[in-house]
Amino acid sequence: MSDQGFVEMTSSVNQSTATNQTAVDGCVDVDTSADPFFIVVYSLVFLAGFSLNAFIMKFYFCRAHRQASSSMTVYLKNLAAADFLLCLCLPIRITKYVSTTRLVFCHFGFSAFFLNMYASILFMGYIAANRYLKIVHGSAAPHILQTVRAARIISTVSWVFLLALMSTYIIMLFHSLKHLTSVPTRCETLHSDQLAVLYTIIQTFSTISFLFVLVSLIFFYYNTSRRVSEARQRQPTSSSSKKLAKSHRNMLVLVCVFCVCFVPFHMFRLIDIFLRKNCSMRTVSYYLMEVTVMVSALNVCLDPLIYFIFCKAFRAQLSRRGEARNG
Repeated sequence: MSDQGFVEMTSSVNQSTATNQTAVDGCVDVDTSADPFFIVVYSLVFLAGFSLNAFIMKFYFCRAHRQASSSMTVYLKNLAAADFLLCLCLPIRITKYVSTTRLVFCHFGFSAFFLNMYASILFMGYIAANRYLKIVHGSAAPHILQTVRAARIISTVSWVFLLALMSTYIIMLFHSLKHLTSVPTRCETLHSDQLAVLYTIIQTFSTISFLFVLVSLIFFYYNTSRRVSEARQRQPTSSSSKKLAKSHRNMLVLVCVFCVCFVPFHMFRLIDIFLRKNCSMRTVSYYLMEVTVMVSALNVCLDPLIYFIFCKAFRAQLSRRGEARNG
């Protein structure tokens, strides 16, 4: 987009109001009068998520637990880090609902929020795969992907790749928006042609990653359920059957948290491709998107369930704290 186009867009935005704004495609922009509701909800999610994840970060990264004892611990640490960083992005996301500070969100908060969200998605997938491999191999020698070294390599590659995408997006976005002082409701409406291509690539990759993790979780849960059923038929009261049943319950919690938080957003994002082209559905599209993203952010409050069920040391720490208070 040319400099003249940016100047014209800026003039159009500055002349508009919050509730009756003409969008760049000729549609009347959405009524954002309900934005204070999102500010309140995100503030509550931030306070709850920050408190929970600060405690979890202290547990995982204190001196006693600094050295990972298993691949599961490596993935749980990285999931905790992704959730904590996502919590820190929530105040920036709140600025999205204040027109005078929306550029702050568009320049950094947008990409940082979704980077950490997809980091959480990937590490939840790694945790499920790790648990499934343990169920399959049982007491046999651990699979190579279950080693601490493999977990660290996978985690590092994941972060480097996500950070590279985010950094490239931010650099190109700064170049595209350097002439603007105000933005419409959706940051992506101001993408240059080159940035629009990158944004499409990122969206495609993120959707494929989500679908891959979702299908993997369903596969892991289905096969775990089948193994539990077979074990109960052979030896219903054996210790191995009880362990399998526990692993099955743990996998169910992981699948439920994943589906509740991330499935609505990704389902709607596919529908939104068609809704946003219809001016009459612009407001519906806006609010459905905001609600599904807000549900995704609830992941930072629900993930502590995963830490509790997958980490014995974490449960023991909570038990000691409870005994100390009761004593």
